[in-house]
Order: sequence, then structure tokens, then C-alpha cells
Amino acid sequence: MITGIVLLGIVLALVAFVVGIYNKLVTYSNRYKNAFAQIEVQLKRRHDLIPNLVETAKGYMAHERETLDAVISARNQATAGLERAASDPTNAEAVKGLGEAEGALSGAVGRLFAVMEAYPDLKANQNMMQLSEELTSTENKVSFARQAFNDAVTAYNIYRQSFPTVALAGMFGHPSDATLLEFDSEAIAEPPKVSF
Repeated sequence: MITGIVLLGIVLALVAFVVGIYNKLVTYSNRYKNAFAQIEVQLKRRHDLIPNLVETAKGYMAHERETLDAVISARNQATAGLERAASDPTNAEAVKGLGEAEGALSGAVGRLFAVMEAYPDLKANQNMMQLSEELTSTENKVSFARQAFNDAVTAYNIYRQSFPTVALAGMFGHPSDATLLEFDSEAIAEPPKVSF
């Protein structure tokens, strides 16, 4: 009788332990997916601001069509990358592709701002000043949201890679580590400078 009670106690403790691991995996997974949703909000805002910025610049920068087209092309690629990654933030290739596309977009916007320096009337345009300020603010929000996402991914990966979780994670539907969102550092080595 006592042996049966002890065995039942051990089985219940083991079940509670496994349930605890499962629940913690779900918690960490949901945290990083929520953090990605916050990035998505900011990147959508960024993507919405860029066509307005380009449209405002078109009137002043008639000879810079190639630069303007590069920004729109990079924006379209970043939007497509965001849609792919947002549909499944656990897809490592989609998150990596998003990072590359956003890095290219940052580089294209940086080149646009560099070219704008040669157009004093454009820099003085009230609409351009407001758009540039909103874009700068959004860039800061993207940075903070990306940091929060990467922190959540790191916490998930540390827990998932720890023993005994690593032995059970695959059985619970958590077969791989989450991917950090890293923008191409070459494209944004020098952040765009906005001056009026």
C-alpha cells in the first residue's frame, strides 16, 4: 500500500514537472510571437510613411528618379518580407529574409536622405519635415520593438536549450530555436542623418 502511494506520488510529481515545462515553453513562445507582432505594427507604419516621403520628394528631385525607384522597390520587398514573417514568426528563413529586406530598405532611405541634402527647398518643405520626423520616430520604435523581440527570442531559446526541456521540446511541438531579427549591418552602418 505504501509503495503504491509513493509510486503514485512520484508519477504525479513527474506529470506536474512535465506540465510545468510544457506551460513554460508555451509562455516563452507566445512572448516572442507577441513581440514580433509589436515589430509588425511599427514596420507597417514605416512602410506606410515611405511612399508619402517619396511622393513629396518627387516634385523636387526630378533628376533623382533612380534613387526614388530604389526606395520604393526596397519598400515593396520589405513589405513582402514582413507579410511572410508575420504569417509564421517561427519560420527562420522568413525572419532572416525580413531582416535582409529591412536592412536594404534602411540603406535605400539613408541614400535618399543623403541625396536630399542637395535640395534645400525640399528640406524646407513643411510636409517633408513632418514626414522625416515621423519616420525618425518610427525608426526608433522599430529599434525598441526589435530589441524586445530579440530579448524574448533569447529567453525562449535559453529555456528551450536547457536540460531537460531540450529532451521534451520536440514532443511538445517546439522542434527548433527561434530566430533573432537582425537587420543587415552593412546597409545601416551609418544611420540616415536628417537635418533641416
